[in-house]
Amino acid sequence: MTTTAPASPTTARPLRVTIWGENRHEKRDARVRENYPEGMHAAIRDAVAENLGDGVTTRIALLDDPEHGLSEEVLAATDVLTWWGHMAHDEVSDEVAERVQRHVLAGMGLVVLHSGHWSKPFTRLMGTTCTLRWRNERDRELVWTVNPSHPIAAGVPHPIVIDEQEMYGEHFDIPVPDELVFVSSFSGGEVFRSGCCFRRGKGKIFYFSPGDQDYPVYQHPHVRRVIANGVDWARPATADREVPFLDRYPTDWFLTGDGGQGVGDAEAAGKGA
Repeated sequence: MTTTAPASPTTARPLRVTIWGENRHEKRDARVRENYPEGMHAAIRDAVAENLGDGVTTRIALLDDPEHGLSEEVLAATDVLTWWGHMAHDEVSDEVAERVQRHVLAGMGLVVLHSGHWSKPFTRLMGTTCTLRWRNERDRELVWTVNPSHPIAAGVPHPIVIDEQEMYGEHFDIPVPDELVFVSSFSGGEVFRSGCCFRRGKGKIFYFSPGDQDYPVYQHPHVRRVIANGVDWARPATADREVPFLDRYPTDWFLTGDGGQGVGDAEAAGKGA
């Protein structure tokens, strides 16, 4: 007898991906504009679209948009959010950062790129400083696959060779990843956990470190493939996008079919009015 696994809630329609970008270096630095004439966010969008094709729709949201482009309505219509930021982490409002965190806990996927390790949503979700060592001196980076059966590693060589890149080194102050897909080594001798998977609540998070603004890393075909694979992996596993909350259930609810009271955390804990 052959059984068929249930389809993901997002497989019946295109995966809805929002590409979030800071878009500050592109305005300030001629070198970044040369590498990314349409912005780094456009290169990330193209990486996703060219690898996932008709299976994805994309939209771009930028820091200077109202609500940073991440209103409640936008996030509710987003299956996976990608995040690149560097020089303006503090300009992201706490309200929007909390909103992103809440949607991840409710099931939205999150792909955090390069210096997004210090973004408000990522540090909130990790619960650590997310600090690291760095050096921007054109190191060669080799991205080694340490989990070749993982779907994010599909179709990429071992190693991915990036001729010039900013060095990121250990210790990287993150929780132990649920899954480690890539480890990078640099010409200066450092190593770094460069491809890390986490689960928070109902949401999946992939952190991928290559992608400094001074180098055309997001034009690299294998880096682009990893980003697209990460987006595909982070797709929601369930259609339910509610954050779990504390609720009171009567005795034998699992026999009688009674549900919870639906009163919310405070009242269920006996703290309501």
